[in-house]
Amino acid sequence: MAGWNADTAAGPLGSGTVTLVEGSSFCISSQNGDIHPELPHGVFFEDTRILSRWNLTVNDEALEALAAKSKEPYRALFVGRVPRSDGYADSPLIVERVREVGAGIVEQITVRNYSTAPTECVVFLRVAADFADVFEVKDARVQRRWEESRKADGESLTIRAAWQDVRKGVVVSARGADVGPEGLTYHTVVPPRGQWSATVSVLPTADGSGPVAPFIRPIEGEVSPRDLRRQQWVSRIPVLHMGNRAIERTLRRSYDDLGALRIEDPDHPERIVVAAGAPWFMTLFGRDSLLASLMALPVDPSLALGTIQTLADRQGTVVDPMSEEEPGKILHEVRLGVSSGLALGGKSAYYGSVDATPLFVAVLGEVSRWGFAKDIVGALLPHADRALDWIRDYGDKDGDGFVEYARLNPRGLINQGWKDSWDGINFADGHLAEGPIALCEVQAYTYSAYLARSWMAYDAGDVDLAVACRDRAARLREQFNERFWLPERGYYAIALDGKKRPVDACASNMGQCLLLGIVDEDKAPLVAERLMSPEMFSGWGVRTLASDMGAYNPASYHNGSVWPHDNALIVAGLLRYGFVEQAQRISTALLEAAEYSDGRLPELFCGFSREHYDEPVPYPTACSPQAWAATTPIQLIKGLMGYYADVGRGGLWMDPVLPESYGDLHISNAPMANGRITIDISGSNATIQGLPEGMIFHQGTRPWAADLVEQHRRTGKA
Repeated sequence: MAGWNADTAAGPLGSGTVTLVEGSSFCISSQNGDIHPELPHGVFFEDTRILSRWNLTVNDEALEALAAKSKEPYRALFVGRVPRSDGYADSPLIVERVREVGAGIVEQITVRNYSTAPTECVVFLRVAADFADVFEVKDARVQRRWEESRKADGESLTIRAAWQDVRKGVVVSARGADVGPEGLTYHTVVPPRGQWSATVSVLPTADGSGPVAPFIRPIEGEVSPRDLRRQQWVSRIPVLHMGNRAIERTLRRSYDDLGALRIEDPDHPERIVVAAGAPWFMTLFGRDSLLASLMALPVDPSLALGTIQTLADRQGTVVDPMSEEEPGKILHEVRLGVSSGLALGGKSAYYGSVDATPLFVAVLGEVSRWGFAKDIVGALLPHADRALDWIRDYGDKDGDGFVEYARLNPRGLINQGWKDSWDGINFADGHLAEGPIALCEVQAYTYSAYLARSWMAYDAGDVDLAVACRDRAARLREQFNERFWLPERGYYAIALDGKKRPVDACASNMGQCLLLGIVDEDKAPLVAERLMSPEMFSGWGVRTLASDMGAYNPASYHNGSVWPHDNALIVAGLLRYGFVEQAQRISTALLEAAEYSDGRLPELFCGFSREHYDEPVPYPTACSPQAWAATTPIQLIKGLMGYYADVGRGGLWMDPVLPESYGDLHISNAPMANGRITIDISGSNATIQGLPEGMIFHQGTRPWAADLVEQHRRTGKA
């Protein structure tokens, strides 16, 4: 994923951590609701920790956590009790904290007294803000020392900080509290069998002066802006009912998480893009955002379009070795308020990704088939051409036809594909591959990019470009199957190393090659067999690396773990080549795994065998919610439905192969072109209602771009 440094993924959160997300803001706390500066906790706004300590005590006692419930992604209820000072176990004082995250947080604190006597309570909130950026917190290396000032004024506490020429600030407001420099104190007597409540808000300030915006709290009975945003999202996306209630719950959780991970392009607020994941990656990532929005096309096609448009605006224009920017290149990640010394490449945008650029063109090709206006897609074609120029001029470093990466500076990512940990690419005996490295799935993305551009060129009447891109795709496919295939092992090499030797580890990457159609028909059965072997398939999903490889470690980030999104793409690839039973097995395993985490698939989990562990073993630092994990259940069901559109050709295709155990599927309010459709699937039969005028439903497989290009070559029309 998304790991921003060369060594590891996100910093450990510890067990029982609660993460809330809204736009690019998020809050991480312990199970009792407290936030501790020495842990990777905090309230974050524009990649800055505006609240580093938030400790609630009642009569000098910290709360004992009883429950933490998050019904919406941006709101949680924390329930705790106040330990008794006399040593008795049961306490009559129960504290509820309802927290909502937006630009800052608002928290309602309620103390309930279950005894028959009135109880005096001193409620104290200790507050601190260190204004560390997200990288510092994530890696537990807060280095900057801000010049801080605290001012208690009536019912508010303002903390201001300066570092060089940067100014930050936060305002804590608490009606009815005694406000001091360390925090807020309430003195109250809670009546017998009664309760007491107070509401506190925390807001960032603009340039250390007034609040950025008021945290709008609704009047009793009204809807909060967060709830309104969620309601608007829910009104635009499909409504789903499934015979299998557990899978239905998982899909609805996916919709909710995807809704929470939507962020605005600051330069174009009407444009919504997908952030990579919470808590550390609430920002635009090239690869992650492209794949997640591609997987979410049936739910909201505009997410993919907004992501492509925003990436196009930030497409590389110059050669900059520090940020690894190059003309035509698509970025790896964007950061908002991060100090330049800590961001990769020292800038707010870092370009060290080898796959985002071909993926950009491939995803644009798919988006062009979902019914957006021709002029919208047409405006993006010059960006696609610049991306293909990057592939030719910079991506293919030695002119051998393959796209390779090698980092341009010592602070960049060592590995620049989706397995971007420092040890993610290795040989079967476990030793690390040395670059420049040509990854197998990157060649598949590039093949798909050529075909997508070829088809879009045919569509626009540019036959010369269409033929040129088609021929490049054909050459790459031939070369790929010649150089990457390991006949004596029956699978594809994960990569070619700097000496053009096949990196012979058995890894999951080849499953993504199936999806994009670069795999020769005669080799596909061997790939499918290898992916489903006991060494690769854990029982919960396909491992990133086979268990008989030298670098295998079931509890590693990329060398034996199971990544849901990787599996979703593998499932689509297996279905493309007709391996239905294998695709059903993986899908069912993943959807069963989701049941162990309240219907939410994490970024990854450990690769231990299901025979030995009857529950998926969590990976300690997995992001949750995370964009391409949230879209995995959507992609799995989309794949098993065979759900593909080509509005320009007036068609919607479905070829359902849902397992019997999933039950019947009913989807209403599904976006299609400028309309909404209703889908019913029972067994292998699908019926569609409400198709826009001029569109026809086809029960079967939609022609792939390669087929359309070939058909056009033979007949001159498609």
